[in-house]
Amino acid sequence: MNPTTTPDARTHPVAHPPHRVRGPDWWLMLTKFLKQGRRMASVAPSSRFMCRRLVHGIDFEKAECIVELGAGTGPVTAEIMRRLRPDTRFVIVELDRDLCARLKARFPKADIVHGDAAHFDKLLAERGITSVDHVVSGLPLPSFPAAVREAILATSSRTLTPDGTFRQLTVMPWVYYKMYRGYFTDVRFKLVPLNMPPGGVYVCRGYKDKTKP
Repeated sequence: MNPTTTPDARTHPVAHPPHRVRGPDWWLMLTKFLKQGRRMASVAPSSRFMCRRLVHGIDFEKAECIVELGAGTGPVTAEIMRRLRPDTRFVIVELDRDLCARLKARFPKADIVHGDAAHFDKLLAERGITSVDHVVSGLPLPSFPAAVREAILATSSRTLTPDGTFRQLTVMPWVYYKMYRGYFTDVRFKLVPLNMPPGGVYVCRGYKDKTKP
């Protein structure tokens, strides 16, 4: 979900009174999409096929820390938690208040953060985390302002281990391949037709630091 740009809501958004979010996941996602449009990555939660493809290739026996950005209603979260070792750190970041409430109700023991993905380096620092094995993103990165998108990708590159990956789901197959190639040296795309709408997964390695000549 789209990061905020207001300075006072970066890692700790303004608190709101707790409330119960009603309706099934698909209805919650659809209403959010109709209200927010491009700030949402999809009109519906990811299918189990999308979730499995997104985490395919992750060595859960070796991973010590995984970060999920833009978790939505939690289908990818559930898939990751099903495979995690008990001692693996798993940080889940979601900006939308209603979606965050849904996540906390569904995964009461998980480390779920109501915060801005553009500043997730600060969220990691607060937890004493200096390196991440995999960053899994459900954010609509192509819709973000370039500065915000680059902040998220730069933070990922700084914290990822040498063998780490940045994984991005999409519901617009191949459309943004060139964009991701502008940020990473190794970009691979896997189509996921059994999703609503059909989509796929980018698995990226080798971040190109644009601040260096």
